[in-house]
Amino acid sequence: MDRETAHTQLLDAAEDLFYRRGIQSVGMDDIRSASGISLKRLYQLYPAKEQLVEAYLERRDGRWRGRLADYVSGHATEPRARLLAVFDWLGQWFGEPDFRGCAWINGYGELGAVSSAVAGHARAHKAAFQDYLRGLVAAAALPAELADQLYLLAEGAMVTAGIFHTTEPAAQAKSAAQTLITTTP
Repeated sequence: MDRETAHTQLLDAAEDLFYRRGIQSVGMDDIRSASGISLKRLYQLYPAKEQLVEAYLERRDGRWRGRLADYVSGHATEPRARLLAVFDWLGQWFGEPDFRGCAWINGYGELGAVSSAVAGHARAHKAAFQDYLRGLVAAAALPAELADQLYLLAEGAMVTAGIFHTTEPAAQAKSAAQTLITTTP
């Protein structure tokens, strides 16, 4: 098996297990079993679990932000409608059968106090999401501070949806976002 295939199989297994069960509860042997890659090969590609965790968070970040941007651009053309489409996408994401909350919030909760790498990835992901919202707010010619308010609504919806396993927080946050958007000059 070539390096690229092994790498992909390891990341697929790590992403599934880390997201579903939590980072700390998953050992390298679990990932070996799920990926079908030998433990020796696994450690050749990722000498430490933290490196695999970082690769998982980095790959998931690109996928998550890509899915969000694709949905928003594909479902709304008017700038203000794009802001609301963010919450529609969150509702779809919350409804996915394997939804377990935000991987970066979960990872930070597990390891943020002891892993500067995990904390850094969580901060970078959240900053990128906030920057994305800032871009949408600017495109809608709305005051810059609205982005931070919408960001907090989205983040609160993510946490609530993850804890209660419901899509309802996305609709509630969208309603609040609509009020903020329409009452902002």
